[in-house]
Amino acid sequence: MGIVRSTAAALVASVMTSVAVAAQQTGKQARDAYFSAVADFFRLPATEVSILAQWQLPPDEIPVVLFIADRAGVSAEALVALRSSGKSWSELARRYHVDASHFYVPLPDDADPGVLKRAYERFRALPVSRWGEVSLSDSDIVALVNVRVLARTLHLTPAEVLRAAPAGRSFVDVFASLMREDGRRIPPTG
Repeated sequence: MGIVRSTAAALVASVMTSVAVAAQQTGKQARDAYFSAVADFFRLPATEVSILAQWQLPPDEIPVVLFIADRAGVSAEALVALRSSGKSWSELARRYHVDASHFYVPLPDDADPGVLKRAYERFRALPVSRWGEVSLSDSDIVALVNVRVLARTLHLTPAEVLRAAPAGRSFVDVFASLMREDGRRIPPTG
């Protein structure tokens, strides 16, 4: 009986290890596919986005670096250095004159802005000419940029992306789930 238990325990451990390795590989595949979509959006070689990924930024923030760099005409490396020194995305956007109106993504009035509810309440409370005055949190900026990137690269509406983006969920995960919903396979890596 002891041999059966230890064999069963070894089998369970082996299966759990295989599942963990597969999940890790799937996560890497999803992240790499997300980076490829980001590179496509910004018309950059995937290697440039991969380099930014090595700079210890959360994956969701890489499109923000590229978005602000593009709008402000500064290098992504400079933004990463400033962000790593403790500056917020809000501070960096202000410093480089990228205001809230640059981040705004159009949504139908009846669409649920989900994680961006407070940001859209602030936008809707002001005329378009004053959207530059809207104060956005770092999470608002990250979400707005990612919604723009995912909507365009996956050929979805921003509202469809927001429906898939509950609070606390990474946009890499949102991207992967939207790919699966659409029946697309996340390509294997390496």
